[in-house]
Amino acid sequence: MSTGLLAGAFGYGAANLVPTFNSVPIGMRLDFHTELMRMNGITVQGAMAVSTLSSLTLAVLTRARARALAGAACILTLTSFLITRFGNVPINGRIKQWAATAPPADHAEILRRWELFNNARTLTAVAAFVVLVVLTLGATASGRRRVQELDSGPGGRQPPPGAAAQCQAT
Repeated sequence: MSTGLLAGAFGYGAANLVPTFNSVPIGMRLDFHTELMRMNGITVQGAMAVSTLSSLTLAVLTRARARALAGAACILTLTSFLITRFGNVPINGRIKQWAATAPPADHAEILRRWELFNNARTLTAVAAFVVLVVLTLGATASGRRRVQELDSGPGGRQPPPGAAAQCQAT
């Protein structure tokens, strides 16, 4: 669930906030960006931490294909964190300074790099979520197959006496 929240937050930002940042005057963008990062800091870091730790826990508690998928999701959410910490956060610090003073001449290039980091962390978060959905759907389908095998196998569950006659009568 936390991985879906993380993917959704990054996806919303990439689809809605970044285009909005790009359509307003630079001073407004810098002020809004600074305030948004201040508000998002705890929430996004928390979602990344919970997503990574829950995927890691799932990888430890499962086996075979499920372990590999959960491990992949863990690596992907960890990658989102690393991109954020070493890509976006340093640029956010610069943006905060620019909001208090003035942006440098090369600010457009620096903001473009921030957007590239943002796109990369969004893709890794969405990929982690997709991997966990595939894992969940596979586990659900596997569980249904096991129940069917138990029902149809020797000594499996048998319908109650007279059930076949009742079905034919209706």
